[in-house]
Amino acid sequence: MISSLKQELNDCYMYGEIITQQGFGPKTGISMKDMIRFDLLQYLAFLLDTKNGSMYSEISFIHEYLGEYFTLDRLIRFKDDRTRTPDYVRTVPRSITYFAEADLSGKSAYTTKGYSKSRNLYNLFVSMGQEFIVANGIETADEIDNLTMYTTMIENYLRSHKLYDSSPKAGSIKPSSSGSTPSKLSAADKKTTSKQAATSAALAAMRGELNKESIGEQEVTLDALMNELNDLTGLEDVKKDIKSLVNLLKIKKLREERGMKQPSVSLHMVFSGNPGTGKTTVARLLAKIYGCLGVLETGQLVEVDRSGLVEGFVGQTATKTKEVVESALGGVLFIDEAYTLTANKDGKDFGQEAVDTLLKLMEDNRDNLIVIVAGYTQLMENFVNSNPGLKSRFNKYILFKDYTGDQLFDIFMSMCKKQDYEPNTPGKKYVKEYFTERAKSHDENFANAREVRNYLERAIARQASRIVTIDNITDKQIRTLTKADLEESIEPSAQS
Repeated sequence: MISSLKQELNDCYMYGEIITQQGFGPKTGISMKDMIRFDLLQYLAFLLDTKNGSMYSEISFIHEYLGEYFTLDRLIRFKDDRTRTPDYVRTVPRSITYFAEADLSGKSAYTTKGYSKSRNLYNLFVSMGQEFIVANGIETADEIDNLTMYTTMIENYLRSHKLYDSSPKAGSIKPSSSGSTPSKLSAADKKTTSKQAATSAALAAMRGELNKESIGEQEVTLDALMNELNDLTGLEDVKKDIKSLVNLLKIKKLREERGMKQPSVSLHMVFSGNPGTGKTTVARLLAKIYGCLGVLETGQLVEVDRSGLVEGFVGQTATKTKEVVESALGGVLFIDEAYTLTANKDGKDFGQEAVDTLLKLMEDNRDNLIVIVAGYTQLMENFVNSNPGLKSRFNKYILFKDYTGDQLFDIFMSMCKKQDYEPNTPGKKYVKEYFTERAKSHDENFANAREVRNYLERAIARQASRIVTIDNITDKQIRTLTKADLEESIEPSAQS
């Protein structure tokens, strides 16, 4: 019986023949099959960690799936010649661009899995990369980072052309983006740059690895969660870290399926950054992602701070902490402002009792609980370093940077849209200038997205006071926020 990966490869070869017959593909005499094959060869060479053992397993993998036999020296030379330049990780594979051009033309039908043909080819890059990394049983952080970097570059390219999401109806013909004239990709489109090149939400697609017979409910849910992560404003480094983590877990799953030894992977994390930078939002998504991947039984998130763990009498803190941890079993325990548990060093505080209890329960439930601690960057560093037990368990750090002015403006506009409000043109200009200035100069109490939300709430209240006495009020008046509404909503402390 043909393997799932070989079937996926053969499907993409077939799709290549179809789009060639439709008039798409290279005009240089090379077949789409050979182009796909060569793009994959370069990609696997790029993933290869030349410090990682003998590489004979990787050579065997390439021969089995792509029909190319390399000696060790030739494979290393091929890697050096083809993938060492910075442009390689910024250039979309040619085969992807031809598939995308066919999809954008409106002539190309969705595949039986409900994806565009270019999305199917992208899925092949993801699954082949994962299988390749597992081939010799020793995956490295560099290989996973390279997988993340390259597949995210392709993902971003497909998203920019609205070709990433699956079709609502498998087998249907996708309408032309222009309605009549086929869309053409420019030369610039065929060479996409992606600086952060974050991890492969390829895993978001996860094709048949979660359900090899069909696109199962679990896969669709994971896809939606990864899309939700990708749609968050800013947080590019955070998205990269999360996608890399998902890649790591997927590869761990492949090892488990093949009976290989499971590496010890600590999933407890430190989220550091200023308030309002998305730490809680990402923690909620991550809990659900863990549930979809089978890392956790339920994937619920229990949010707590110091007050939810600490009591004022001897013995009560341990009991309270134990109850909270038990409620989080099978999911994620998210402790906000965790540094407050160890802030007092005079011996009269029960925060340390909560920490000691937590550490014991983390060890007792290490296969059924993930703990994420969050707070200001420097204070969280002090917190982790305050106790050897904390430092040994929390070795993954994700930094949430402050939003830029443009990102704060985008968040504001997104919040307006969700609540069916629309600033008028002068209002938009004013808000953009305001948040640009706020991002450049603010004190340590600046709350990023929370401040944006509070600002919008004040503007809505101002607008309501202004329009409440208008007779025969129109829908447009109810929706519109004026420049005056927005100017009057600035807190005195934020004014220069």
